[in-house]
Amino acid sequence: MVTCAVPRLVVAAPSSGSGKTTVATGLMAAFAARGLAVSPHKVGPDYIDPGYHALATGRVGRNLDAYLCGTELIAPLFAHGARGCDIAVVEGVMGLYDGAAGEGGLASTAQVAKLLRAPVVLVVDASAQSRSVAALVHGFVSWDPEVRVGGVILNKVGSDRHEALLREALESVGVPVLGVLRRVDQVATPSRHLGLVPVAERRGAAVAAVAAMGAQVAGGCDLEALAALARSAGALACAGWEPGAALASSPPPPLPFPAPGAVPPDPPVGPERASSSSDGRAGYTSTAPVVAVAGGPAFTFSYAEHAELLAAAGAEVVVFDPLRDEALPEGTRGLVVGGGFPEVYGGELSANEVLRKAVRELAMSGAPVAAECAGLLYLCRELDGRPMCGVLDAGARMSERLTLGYRDAVAVGDSVLAAPGARMRGHEFHRTVVEPGAGAAPAWGVRGARPRVEGFVERGVHASYLHTHWASAPGVARRFVERCRTS
Repeated sequence: MVTCAVPRLVVAAPSSGSGKTTVATGLMAAFAARGLAVSPHKVGPDYIDPGYHALATGRVGRNLDAYLCGTELIAPLFAHGARGCDIAVVEGVMGLYDGAAGEGGLASTAQVAKLLRAPVVLVVDASAQSRSVAALVHGFVSWDPEVRVGGVILNKVGSDRHEALLREALESVGVPVLGVLRRVDQVATPSRHLGLVPVAERRGAAVAAVAAMGAQVAGGCDLEALAALARSAGALACAGWEPGAALASSPPPPLPFPAPGAVPPDPPVGPERASSSSDGRAGYTSTAPVVAVAGGPAFTFSYAEHAELLAAAGAEVVVFDPLRDEALPEGTRGLVVGGGFPEVYGGELSANEVLRKAVRELAMSGAPVAAECAGLLYLCRELDGRPMCGVLDAGARMSERLTLGYRDAVAVGDSVLAAPGARMRGHEFHRTVVEPGAGAAPAWGVRGARPRVEGFVERGVHASYLHTHWASAPGVARRFVERCRTS
């Protein structure tokens, strides 16, 4: 039986704002500074924290979301990311037992810790309490006996006297104090309307902040005890997730589905391979279709598994920056524009008129285009009055209202990503509104207490507010790449 025995810790807290990101990122940096290969993970759909994790470890930050991917994929996705590492640190989401609304403990940090057979380190904001900390920790320790809280890190401790009171109170609980951190201004990271400012927008300052987190954690925590706790995690009876194997086991896409007027090509020889006839004449040549993926400061929201699945499906994935690049990558046959902050960079995106025109021409040609949230805004006619790509007959604007939550969706019609009736789970997180023109075909029917349709399907374009995780439906990547070959 294949097993994963990488030592691991889950960093959790009683609530948001307790200091999980500081502690988790600091632990990653402190362990990496000791020469360990550290695997960084984040519970839930968060795109921003993994960027800081990547700075701390030098490895891709990966998400573990039991709602988007299903509970059965949590351990394999973890093993995939942790392959070859000495230790793994998993940052939790919200409070330890908080999960998807109305779904019990689904997608909570506690559920992921149990699925990973990992001990939990509870980060407690102790700034406004002393003896009460014992009651708080006792409640979290005893709530679910299957969740093993192996230690506490006290954050925002005010003084030596304050620390002594907290330690004395916690002696009765039987959970060791593995660290004490004082408030340090230099590790603070700036936030705005959707959370922390991403690393890509403040790389120099972010590097300094991560280094400070690592130094603070190394100075205030017992790293040896934390490493020993990580080694106590139970072995996982699973193989690491592999994009190629995931594609092979997923249902094949219904073919043919070429764009109107397109002629399907000959069967490919294979990515990056070519044949030639014996008399020296060039024979059939097959190269991987280029899929351009938007990146840079304006588009920082993406899951690493998406690019891995596209590559496994036969695409050549090329990242470009819509803020700076004036052309799509050479030979682009498909386009993926994920989430991010186009509202922050609206002026620069609008000013890059040459690229906006190239994106519009690619979309109008029937080439496959997949856009999520920020990508949807970029494809609109305008955003807060500034011209965007004009691929969709829709206007977008900032809003005071935050739209946030998991979504259960069904594909309304046939698209480059899904066949009619296909189910996908997604996550919405934005402060914008899109006002479509007349006759727009929706992408998804959102199920639940307030059923509605959402998004756009037009020519080869699939644009939506929903962030989805393709590891839950690998056929999406294969369908997209096959459409790239035939469009």
